[in-house]
Amino acid sequence: MGSLKWWSKSESHRGTPVIVKMENPNNWSIEEDFSLNDTKPNKNAKQLTWVLLLKAHRAAGCITSIAPATSFIYSAVRRRLSAGRTDTEKSEKIGSSLDRLVLCLGCFWIKFKKIKPVPKQSLTDLESGDEGFFPMVLVQIPMCNEKEVYQQSIGAVCNLNWPKSKILIQVLDDSDDPTTQLLIKDEVHKWKTDGANIVYRHRVLRDGYKAGNLKSAMSCSYVKDYEFVAIFDADFQPNSDFLMKTIPHFKDNEELGLVQARWSFVNRDENLLTRLQHVNLAFHFEVEQQVNGVFLNFFGFNGTAGVWRIKALEDSGGWLERTTVEDMDIAVRAHLHGWKMIFLNDVECQCELPESYEAYRKQQHRWHSGPMQLFRVCLPDIIKSKISIWKKLNMIFLFFLLRKLILPFYSFTLFCVILPMTMFVPEATLPAWVVCYIPATMSFLNILPSPKSFPFLVPYLLFENTMSVTKFNAMISGLFQLGSAYEWVVTKKSGRSSEGDLVSLTGKDSKEIQRGGSEPDLEKLEEEMKEKERKIKNKKHNRIYTKELMLAFLLLTASARSLLSAQGIHFYFLLFQGLSFLLVGLDLIGEQIAS
Repeated sequence: MGSLKWWSKSESHRGTPVIVKMENPNNWSIEEDFSLNDTKPNKNAKQLTWVLLLKAHRAAGCITSIAPATSFIYSAVRRRLSAGRTDTEKSEKIGSSLDRLVLCLGCFWIKFKKIKPVPKQSLTDLESGDEGFFPMVLVQIPMCNEKEVYQQSIGAVCNLNWPKSKILIQVLDDSDDPTTQLLIKDEVHKWKTDGANIVYRHRVLRDGYKAGNLKSAMSCSYVKDYEFVAIFDADFQPNSDFLMKTIPHFKDNEELGLVQARWSFVNRDENLLTRLQHVNLAFHFEVEQQVNGVFLNFFGFNGTAGVWRIKALEDSGGWLERTTVEDMDIAVRAHLHGWKMIFLNDVECQCELPESYEAYRKQQHRWHSGPMQLFRVCLPDIIKSKISIWKKLNMIFLFFLLRKLILPFYSFTLFCVILPMTMFVPEATLPAWVVCYIPATMSFLNILPSPKSFPFLVPYLLFENTMSVTKFNAMISGLFQLGSAYEWVVTKKSGRSSEGDLVSLTGKDSKEIQRGGSEPDLEKLEEEMKEKERKIKNKKHNRIYTKELMLAFLLLTASARSLLSAQGIHFYFLLFQGLSFLLVGLDLIGEQIAS
C-alpha cells in the first residue's frame, strides 16, 4: 500500500513516467517516456533515482546480452567448422588453384609453340655501325647506402656495348653516409676518366625514396635528348649485350612502352632461405611474367633490369611517390594509357637475393603492402579507363585481388588460424584434401619452373605458410593505410655478387679493367673481403620474432591435441608447421644479421 500511495503522489508531478511490466516474472523490462513538452526540469530525488536505476539496468542488459551473443557466435563457428569449409573458402581455393593451373598451362603452351618476342631489327643490322638502330639511351642506377655492391653495377653498366655518344649513365646516389658518398663519387670519377659518359647526382633530401630519386633525375634538362631509359638497382649486373638485346624490340613498334628482362641470382644456393626464394621468383618470371607478357602485354614492372620508352613514362604521369611500389604503379598507369609491354625470358640480369630473414621479411612487407596501397588509389582510374572490360576484370580480380589479397589471406587464415583451432573443437573436421592435397598441388606447380628445387618441396610449402604472417600483416597495413605501410627499408646486400664481378673482370683485357690505376690485386682484395666477413660474422646475432613464436606455440599445442584425438595427417602437418614457425621465430633460417 505504501508503494501505491507513493505512486499516486508522483502522478501529480510532471516528470518521467516509469512503467514496470511484470507479465512474466522471468522476462521483465522497464519502459520510459521522456516528455518533450517539459518546460521545467524535475529535480525530484526519487525520480532521479529511478532514472539512474533505469540506466544501470540497460547497462546490465547490454553486459548480460554478451554471453548469449557469444554463445550464438561460437555455435555458428562450430557448425561452420564441422561442415568442413565455408563457401568463401571453397571459392578461394578453387580460384587460386585454377589461376595457378591456367598460368602453368599458358607457360607450357609458350614452350610447346616456342613463342617468344622477336625484334624487327636483326642483330646483323645492329652490328653494321651507325646505320643500325642506335637511339639515345639514358641509364639510371639508383642507390642508397649500398657500399657493398655499388662497384659491380657501375662497372657492369659502363661496359655496356653501345656507342659512347648515344648513352649517358646517371648514378643516382641517395646515401646519407658521407663515406659511402665519397666512395661512389670516386668510382664515378674513375670511370669518367676512363672515357665513360657518366654523371653523379646526389640528393640532400630523400623525398619519395626511390620514386623521388628517379623523378628528380628525369627532371634534368638533358633528358629531353634521350628516347629510352634503362634502370638497374645497385646490386644488378647487366651483361654487356643487354641493350643490344632489348632496344631492338622498340624498332617500328610505337605502342611498346616497356621491355623487361629476367633476373638471375648469384647466391641462390647460399643457404636454405635463398633456395626457397629462388623457387618463388623462378615461378614469377618463368610463368607469371612470361604468360602475362605474351597473352596480355601487361605485367608489373620489376623496378629494375628494364628499359622504358621515355614518352610512355611521361604519358603515364611519370614517377609518383604515393606508394612504396612505384614500379608497379607506373606499369598499371602505362597499361591504362594503352602502352604495351614485353617480357624477355631469355635475357637475364644478374643480382643477389637477401640472405638474412630480417632483410627478406622487410622486403616482403614492402612488396605486399605496396600493392594494396596502389589498389586503393588506382581503382577509380581502372574503372574509368578506356581499356576493355576483360582487361579491367583481369587487373582488378586477378592481378590485385586474387594474387595480392586473397592468397595471403587464405594461407594465413586456413593454416595458421582455422586448422589449429579445429583441434580444440571436437565436432570440427577439415578434409585431407584441404590440408594436404591442394597446398601440395599448388606448391608442386610453383616449383615446376625450377626442377632442381624439387627436394625442397616440403620446406617450401612450410616456409610459404610461415611467411603468410608477414604478408598478411603487410596486406592489412597497406589496405587500411597503417603506419608500417609507408616504411621503406633498403634491402641489405651482402656483396657476394661483387666477388663474382671481380673474378669476371680479371679475365678481361687490361684496358677494360684498368680505370686510372693498376690492375687490381685479386688475392689481396679477396683476403681483405674474408677478413671483413670474419669480423662481421663475430658480431652477428639472432633476432627473436614474437608473432612467429606465438603461432609456433599454438600449432605445436594443436599438434599435441591432434595426436591425442588420433588425427594422423593433421598431426604431422601441424607438427612440422609449428617447427617451421619455431625456426623462423628464433631466426635460425638464413644468415644472422650483424649487430
